[in-house]
Amino acid sequence: MDRQPGVEERGEQAELEEAIHIEKHNSIAPVPEEYKDATPLDQFWIWAGANIAPINWVLGALGIVLGLGFWDTVLVLAIGNAIGVTIFGAFVLMGQRTGVTQMVLTRSAFGRRGAYFPAFFQIVIATGWIAINTWIILDLSVALLEKLGIPGTPTTKVIVVLVLMAIQVGLATLGFYAIRTFEKWTVPITLIILVAMSIVAWTGGEVQWGYAGEAEGAARWTAMSQVMTAIGIGWGITWLAYASDYSRFTSRTVSRSKLFLAGALGQFIPVLWLGILGASIATTGTGADPAVIIVNTFGALAVPVLFLVLHGPIATNILNVYSTSVSALAVDINVRRHILTIIVGVFATAFTIYLVFAGTLAEQLDAWLATVVAWASPWAAIMLVHFYVIRRENIDVEALYQSPSESRVGDVNWAAIISLLVGLVMTWLFLYGLVAPLQGPIARALNGLDLSWLAGMLTGGLLYYALYRLGMATPRARTLKDT
Repeated sequence: MDRQPGVEERGEQAELEEAIHIEKHNSIAPVPEEYKDATPLDQFWIWAGANIAPINWVLGALGIVLGLGFWDTVLVLAIGNAIGVTIFGAFVLMGQRTGVTQMVLTRSAFGRRGAYFPAFFQIVIATGWIAINTWIILDLSVALLEKLGIPGTPTTKVIVVLVLMAIQVGLATLGFYAIRTFEKWTVPITLIILVAMSIVAWTGGEVQWGYAGEAEGAARWTAMSQVMTAIGIGWGITWLAYASDYSRFTSRTVSRSKLFLAGALGQFIPVLWLGILGASIATTGTGADPAVIIVNTFGALAVPVLFLVLHGPIATNILNVYSTSVSALAVDINVRRHILTIIVGVFATAFTIYLVFAGTLAEQLDAWLATVVAWASPWAAIMLVHFYVIRRENIDVEALYQSPSESRVGDVNWAAIISLLVGLVMTWLFLYGLVAPLQGPIARALNGLDLSWLAGMLTGGLLYYALYRLGMATPRARTLKDT
């Protein structure tokens, strides 16, 4: 019997529309297995898009600015990111296993309302990055627009902000499916442009591949530790609180190893590539100012590079806006997600326009955010210990959505809260940030050696496990076998 044409297609379309409806209106509920249609390649495009951003080649140039040699910088970037994305891959698998967002999953370790604490950090930091990621490319965009004959006035910057925010908020409002489609079709184009940019930069004959740098002895190790925190291990840690928000749409039938590699490589390849590109260009003496780097090096590619520059904050910020909204829902804010994204967008737009005229304040805020992300180190260690060691990946998902007074995960797990607070203190003690308040006494005593991520992770993870063994961690959550 002949199949009626279009019946199967209409059925698939109906399923997709239903999945989008569920995601849009009840977006922190567990994603039903039958609606999980994201592939490992989808995850790769999402994370690659979020990291093909100008800030990564600026951070790559940071090693040269701090006095490191070119190959020192490359070594730190390669080793640091390999470690960072390995941890990130473990968080990607959490979303696939449970089907819930990262901050909802945090309830399993911190308790039903105890999870408000880390969710608050995520909301504040992600919202700040929305404004900073948009602000940081304005000078680049204006410099490239001037190459096209458009005057680089403050009005031009404001128009660019409004256009970018409208696109970012619009895509984030539509949710995961719009984000996935955007990244799927635009990231390959940016990769092609990145190849062209690299060819132009590396064949100009001015890159000093053997650049040795000025830092020696203890100063060299200090500079390497700072780069490791800024764009090595620290960069992978930056994204941990976002991971499950997107991998939860991937079916548990998908190979775990393929999904792990897709998430890890989606970050590793562009971050390392752009970092090396920024470091190599910095050896020519152009410094780390992104506008100078781009205009001086890629002036002939003004139009395609402008596309990459503008794509960077959009691809990154749609994740920031979306994850901010689902994190807000995780603290029981009773507002629909698409309304929350608009509220976040309006606030971020106003703040970004303010930063356009703020000058030094914007630079200080950028420095704060670049180091405050270290909060994720102890939280991440607690989550890794809880999910993989204590619960062995068996999470009572239903309990995550019960009321605080009834939830089997408990209201507040003080073992997790205490571990996080102590971990945050240790992180600060070993942190050598870009602003004085974020330069801890131990890091200063070590002449700027930054081991914040290591101190935070070891303290938070080991203390949480010790408290669990002493019977202080909430043990009430059932495993999947019990449900």
